Amino acid sequence: MEKKICLAADHAGFEKKEMIKKYLQDKGFQIIDFGTNSEESMDYPDPVHDLAMDLKKNDYYRAFIFCGSGNGITMTANKHQHVRAALCWTDEISELARLHNNANVCGVPARFISDDLCIKIVDSFINTEFEGGRHERRVNKISIK
Repeated sequence: MEKKICLAADHAGFEKKEMIKKYLQDKGFQIIDFGTNSEESMDYPDPVHDLAMDLKKNDYYRAFIFCGSGNGITMTANKHQHVRAALCWTDEISELARLHNNANVCGVPARFISDDLCIKIVDSFINTEFEGGRHERRVNKISIK
C-alpha cells in the first residue's frame, strides 16, 4: 500500500513545498497537494484549513505545511481538534514532536531553514513513531471536548 502524505503552503512556503513534494514522490509516497501553486501572495489559512478538514476524513500517513516563519500555518492547523501540528525548525524537534506528542502535522519555517535541513526535518517526522506510554496520557489531554 502506498503511503499518502498531504502538503500545503502559502506563497512563502511554495518553493520548499515543491522541493519536498518531489523528494517524497521520488521516495515512493503518494502526495496530496492542497496548494498554493505559485509564489503569488495569498492567505495562508486557505490551503491549511482545506488540508486539516481533509485530514479528518482521510487516512494520511503524515502532513507537512509550509510558510515563511511556520507560525501562521501551525496556528491555523491547530484550530482543528483532530490536528496536532508542531512547528519544527530542527530534525530533533521534528523527532520529539512525533515521539512525545504524536504530531500528525509538521509546520515548516521555509524562510529560516536550508533545503538540506528541511529534508532532515521531513525524514525525521516520517520515520519516527509515537512512543506512547506516559506520553499517550498527556496527548489525550490536548483536545478540548
